[in-house]
Amino acid sequence: MTCPYAKNCGGCPYRNLTETDYQKFKQDLFLQQLSALKKQPEAYDEAVFIADGQRRRASLAFFSRKQQVILGFNKNKSNEIVDIEKCELLTPKLNDILPSLRNMLKKLVSVPFKEKIKNHQYKASYLKEGDIWLSEVDNGLDIVLEFNKTPELEHRLIISDFAMSNDTIIRVSHRLTNNSSSEVIIEKTPPYTSIKGINVYIPAGTFLQASKSAETALIDIVMSYLGKTEGKIADLFCGVGTFSYPMSQNKKNKIQSIDSSSELLDAFSKTVHKNQISNIEIAKKNLFKYPLSGKELEDYEAMVFDPPRAGAMAQIKKIAELEDKQKPKKIIAVSCNPETFVNDANCLLSSGYILKKVTMVDQFIYSKHLELVALFVRSKV
Repeated sequence: MTCPYAKNCGGCPYRNLTETDYQKFKQDLFLQQLSALKKQPEAYDEAVFIADGQRRRASLAFFSRKQQVILGFNKNKSNEIVDIEKCELLTPKLNDILPSLRNMLKKLVSVPFKEKIKNHQYKASYLKEGDIWLSEVDNGLDIVLEFNKTPELEHRLIISDFAMSNDTIIRVSHRLTNNSSSEVIIEKTPPYTSIKGINVYIPAGTFLQASKSAETALIDIVMSYLGKTEGKIADLFCGVGTFSYPMSQNKKNKIQSIDSSSELLDAFSKTVHKNQISNIEIAKKNLFKYPLSGKELEDYEAMVFDPPRAGAMAQIKKIAELEDKQKPKKIIAVSCNPETFVNDANCLLSSGYILKKVTMVDQFIYSKHLELVALFVRSKV
């Protein structure tokens, strides 16, 4: 699908290729990145390619100049913003909201903020730039406005009017930075996404897989690799429980779900309690600093990992240190960074695990980014 912004926007550098050439390029790149494995997998399963127009989350930047708003994505290898009207990657609902979003921002940048300078004196300042985080969940659109000023009453009214005049918007929040907590400005109804029949509550700014179809594909592959294995299973870097929910449907499984984010785990707990899921146990732990070790790792039939781009080396090393009979029989790794996956995988291979299967999932289409799911089995069962 052609795009008028492709030459300048940094999001789709390979959109000029035909579908056949693009898929071959992506598969060749994948094999090249995994060539650094100490031992190749016994099988590469058929790659999964996600179609255009399915990206359900996006981060846009905006810039105000003379009360005119530029809204779009960063130019390739630049901080300059490419002004866009629509993006071929995004779902129709996300594209449909962009004109209204632009109009709301125009109003927002025209209203001054009171900036205290000393004692009871103030000066007027105006919003110049920021980021917009869009997510399409099952019951509407969730929007996080990110800029370094706290909205005042008039700004809040503009934001609320924007939300109330668009039926698809269910929540708008604000945060000062990417690392700060979000304040809900208006919430019509709690946002949720359905995972294997469970309506999962989504906190503002929550990480979601980039598309619903990619999420479904990843879950299906994980469950296929898990197969008939059942019992005590760990879901590490679990987030809101994407893999915990389907694994918990087998009542013979006892799922230990671990992450470091209080916000994500609070939402996860809320969903688990609401749905009375008795075989999921949730724990907060920073697995980079304090990985599971020793007796904490005993008696697991399987472990599922879905770490950030940095990988899971600290935890992998602790597993590798175990005696063979104490190691989990299966490890299923989900990775959005083949380079760090190779490091993690080589550590497991050196400790006696066998890499049985790997599947490439291409959800960040027309870019170099790749995702994968891999199955490791203990050599001595």
